[in-house]
Amino acid sequence: MHLRLIVPSDRSDRVVNTLVGDPRVTSVVRLPGAAQRPAGDVIECDVTREATSDILDFLKEQGLYDDGSVAVAQVEASPSRNARATEKAAPGAPDDAVIWDAVVDQAYSEASNSWSYYAFLTLATMIAAVAVVTDSSILVVGAMVVGPEFGVVAALAVGLALRNQGLTWRAIRLLVLGFLLAIAVTTIAALLARAVGWVDTDSVTAARPLTGFIWRPDKWSAVVAVLAGCAGVLSQTAGRSNALVGVFISVTTVPAAGDLALSVALWAPGHIGGAAAQLGINLAGMTVAGVLTLLVQRAIWRDPTRTGARVEA
Repeated sequence: MHLRLIVPSDRSDRVVNTLVGDPRVTSVVRLPGAAQRPAGDVIECDVTREATSDILDFLKEQGLYDDGSVAVAQVEASPSRNARATEKAAPGAPDDAVIWDAVVDQAYSEASNSWSYYAFLTLATMIAAVAVVTDSSILVVGAMVVGPEFGVVAALAVGLALRNQGLTWRAIRLLVLGFLLAIAVTTIAALLARAVGWVDTDSVTAARPLTGFIWRPDKWSAVVAVLAGCAGVLSQTAGRSNALVGVFISVTTVPAAGDLALSVALWAPGHIGGAAAQLGINLAGMTVAGVLTLLVQRAIWRDPTRTGARVEA
């Protein structure tokens, strides 16, 4: 991981000496007085992923989170002998390390109340409704990929696991408002389609061999939700964002929301309860699995030899 720091001049020597003295840190650069806002020295370095949380804890103790600046970025490649030697000095595997400050920061970003979140969730729900009408599994997958809800579910899991009430309520509010808006807009669109004769009640109640699972939750719905929640949280904490695509296309939150909106608009009571249950099971299963995964990671990575005091020593 690459760190770019702005350090007040009265703490710069201590920070530099600590970084240089840690074998898990390399490529330390100091530019005295280069920073203007906030004022201070600019210090850059590369840190093994396993040591990043330790270093960040030390920087927090030095007041850099309040009086300076800390930026963390992923290093895509570092093909040097010095970098390999630095990695060998850090015990453990990089993918097992969790950078908790980065996890929390990402969670706050995912739970931000942005118009794009509402837009993507609404569009995904409408695509899912079309998938129900046409009984198209391809459109179901497309709706799953477009839906942005997993990031908010992961933020909710982080808030619950770390007992961050502000983040927890922020994520809950965004999930509730997002799905309410998406379902409402899709319901209105379905009513318009019904008025012009494009759809009727049979569009929902007819046999749907490819998409009927959306409104018929069973024990496997819970199993898939739990597995997807574990995989999704692991992919985020381990920096494997490419694995999230598999999570997106494995849970039926957005398809269930689309089915629910269509069932309300065309009034298919038998499907309303099933679609709502499918949506609730998937959201609850992913949240619970995410919380448990984070707690397990926190317990495994909490090693008494890996502390800020060790970094100072």
